[in-house]
Amino acid sequence: MDTEELVTAEALWIATRAGVYGCVPLVVALAFGLDPAWGMLTVPLIAWVAGFGWACFEISIAGFASSFENFNYVVSAVLTPLFLVAGTFFPLSQLPEWAQILGNVNPLHHCVELVRHAAFGWHGWTDVARVGALAAFGLLMWRIAIHAMTRKLVD
Repeated sequence: MDTEELVTAEALWIATRAGVYGCVPLVVALAFGLDPAWGMLTVPLIAWVAGFGWACFEISIAGFASSFENFNYVVSAVLTPLFLVAGTFFPLSQLPEWAQILGNVNPLHHCVELVRHAAFGWHGWTDVARVGALAAFGLLMWRIAIHAMTRKLVD
């Protein structure tokens, strides 16, 4: 078994868990009165694709980090700002222009928008582009994670 297989297996497992766990907020929203829509059946797939990219991101951080404390820096300096400019709590249009630009290249934003559109109606080619952006993010992070873990595990 080589590093690529290890990274791929771990990322696929985390992505599968993300696909399952991504349904919980949807089930809660349905319990609180959200009208069901056929597009909601795509939410596990959206969560899986996004989860794969973020799993590979975290695996790459593990590969590059020199100590466990480095994860705190990533959460504080990278993940929290990306979470805040993902458009989850308020529209990107209310943010400063620099934050809107950051939000539009943010993979979390694409995930949020895809789940919204799954529940309230698709936006055609825009959503296809969002899926493409998430897939590209996942593939890029996958290759970086393989490189980082190879450096860490292979002398």
